[in-house]
Amino acid sequence: MQDLDRTPLIERLGRWAEKYPDDRAYTFVDYAVDVEGVSTEMTWGELDRKARSVAATIRRTIEPGERVAILAPQNLDYVVGLLGAMYARVIGVPLFSPDLPGHAERLLAVARDSGPTGVLTTGEALPHVAAFFDQHPGLRPRDFIMVDEVEDGLEWTPEPIDPDDVAYLQYTSGSTRTPAGVIVTHGNLAVNAEQCWGAFDGVPRVSSAATWLPLFHDMGLVTAVGLPLAHASPIHLMDPVAFIMRPARWLELLSQMEDGFTCSPNFAYEYLTAQVTPGEKAKLDLSGVRVFMNGAEPIRPGTLEGFLEAFRECGLRPEVQVPAYGLAEATVYVASSSRYELPTMTTFDREKLSAGEAVPVPAGSERAATHVGCGTPYAQEVLIVDPRTRVRNRDGLVGEIWIHGPNVAAGYWGRPEATAETFGARLAEPVEGVPDGPWLRTGDLGVMHEGELYVTGRIKDLIIVDGRNHYPQDIEYTTYTADEAIRQEYVAAFAVDAGETEGLVIVAERNRRVPIRRLDTEAMERSVRAAVKKGHDLRVHDFVVIEPGTLPRTTSAKIARAACRQAYLDGTLRVTVVPTD
Repeated sequence: MQDLDRTPLIERLGRWAEKYPDDRAYTFVDYAVDVEGVSTEMTWGELDRKARSVAATIRRTIEPGERVAILAPQNLDYVVGLLGAMYARVIGVPLFSPDLPGHAERLLAVARDSGPTGVLTTGEALPHVAAFFDQHPGLRPRDFIMVDEVEDGLEWTPEPIDPDDVAYLQYTSGSTRTPAGVIVTHGNLAVNAEQCWGAFDGVPRVSSAATWLPLFHDMGLVTAVGLPLAHASPIHLMDPVAFIMRPARWLELLSQMEDGFTCSPNFAYEYLTAQVTPGEKAKLDLSGVRVFMNGAEPIRPGTLEGFLEAFRECGLRPEVQVPAYGLAEATVYVASSSRYELPTMTTFDREKLSAGEAVPVPAGSERAATHVGCGTPYAQEVLIVDPRTRVRNRDGLVGEIWIHGPNVAAGYWGRPEATAETFGARLAEPVEGVPDGPWLRTGDLGVMHEGELYVTGRIKDLIIVDGRNHYPQDIEYTTYTADEAIRQEYVAAFAVDAGETEGLVIVAERNRRVPIRRLDTEAMERSVRAAVKKGHDLRVHDFVVIEPGTLPRTTSAKIARAACRQAYLDGTLRVTVVPTD
């Protein structure tokens, strides 16, 4: 396994400030001030000076090793705050301003779990932050620091930071459980940034990025902080809301670049394909984009094909679509395809894959299921292991994805038992060239086929009916392609106790483009039942149509199947009622 530099990235900030003080480091494009965007730039010298001032301010009241929550809007102040926390040797907790809609429960859970003694925020967000802690006085931190009001130029002499010191707590999205704080060390972040750079084959100070991803997410943080710091490369940031309001803005920023890279979950590429207008496309030039990484959720073959078809005339080349796999417990990046090769798509027999074996079949086969390959790992070890026997599977057999490498995090904050179970796995039989342990158990199912990793699902999400395994994402895809009245990608499939066996329940959002008075929920149900029976030989126990925007999802936009199942059992889903008058 290749050795990578574990030097804390915050040390590199000081280096870049000294060597390239006037080089542009960050540009934040604010579309809330002007729909055309107002750019604010910050050089490496300015960034380092501001981060040191924040560090000096933090250490007036907070000691090294204590937690500091970042409750700020997505802008340059957020980046300055996080880097200031690193300089100060406190543990950052990247979060969001409390006025972010729909995330109050998550914020409360994380605040209780992490117990921050300080908060980094801005003057604009302070009223929302103060109101949050007024509602929860038992969680009130010792100090509130407004990053945008910190005196510039305060003296701060960097203190020694060990690669094994904790840099921040990355809270998981909670798709299958209560959010847990992944302990990411300075060495983890440095190595994972290098792994991404190696996979991207980036050019120091030349390759540049553009991202709208939330900075409190693992992919967003590593993209926006780790990658620029690794090799002094510039980046454009925008707010996620600006992307949602007009997604072409993301591509417009990338069109300015000659060696650009970016990454996003699958849904964003679907969104671009559906929303960007011909007029907007006419102004785009994507020929300079080297990497459109796609990860963080199941990657649909149709998404890759649709995105390429939609933007081919804008200069998009097929090989720059880079499918990837990662997770917070490995900092973020684990494996990806090459930017120089076309993405691999392989059609497997669905029934045999559900039974645990990847058997290729022709694309037109009755039980065909096409999966997108996620390439190979970079500077880390990945094995497919039988989760019950802890023995490595041969290629072609489905098992749990296990990871070993310097990017694997130190564990979960305050959860020693979960840490030992997830991060301390050991192989029952030796495998040549790799250690017996410790290994990270990802909880993800996958298979190695012709040297490439394919992710097939989550162990906890598997639907088992009459002794047969079914992947929920396959059933969900069958569902939302069965009827145009179902909103694409907004379906959850899960199992409930149906007496003598498990029963399949499907919850689907209605498509708001179909007028509700024209909605025929009985016809929708018949279409779905027939499609699921034909495609999966399964009987649907219950089919529920709910209102748009109400399907439980995580903060990273993944379907929260466990939460949806609980809402179904509790009777709290917002079921669609078609007017009869």
